[in-house]
Amino acid sequence: MTTDTPGAEEPLKGFDDLLRTTEELDTPDGFKAELIRGKIVVSPWSGLKYLWPMRELRLRLEPHAPKGHIAETSPFLFTFPSAERAFGPDLFVAAGSAFRGPQGRHADSEALSLVAELTSVSTRDVDWQEKLEVYGRHVPVYLVLDMRAEEVTAFWDPSDHGYRAHMTVPFGKPLPIPAPFDFELETDIFLTSEEPEEDDAAE
Repeated sequence: MTTDTPGAEEPLKGFDDLLRTTEELDTPDGFKAELIRGKIVVSPWSGLKYLWPMRELRLRLEPHAPKGHIAETSPFLFTFPSAERAFGPDLFVAAGSAFRGPQGRHADSEALSLVAELTSVSTRDVDWQEKLEVYGRHVPVYLVLDMRAEEVTAFWDPSDHGYRAHMTVPFGKPLPIPAPFDFELETDIFLTSEEPEEDDAAE
């Protein structure tokens, strides 16, 4: 859903004002607020069935992350000032130093090395259009896990016109994750919503 921005018929607020309002918004438990297309958009945080896919993806990405980067699923905002956007990705890999500065509610998108979104009915269009366009100019790697179609797409090589390369595979087929990660992701981990067996590499 989208919150009503004050003075809809008046000139839009500046990015900093909207960002501050987004951060101060008292969202209900289980919801997150993002700044999309000049509007504050409130949407449900990932459902319970997404816990295991997100966890397994995080555990497999972090060992291959650039030095000093961490993989997390916490709902933090990352700002894209030139695009006047602020997104809270389902999963991100970013420089750990971005979270050691002064107290704040958002981090700079320049810290990101990868973002991942798990699509749902309510977020699918934004993940495939709005976020793809913005991430494609700033973030080295973007993963879209289309949970309904049971396939995952990797986008990489960002430019002023968006990502220059991408690859899609169905769940169950390995997916090469490009630099700065350079490893092959086994996507069969996304085929079941049941709790996987613990393995030695998981922790």
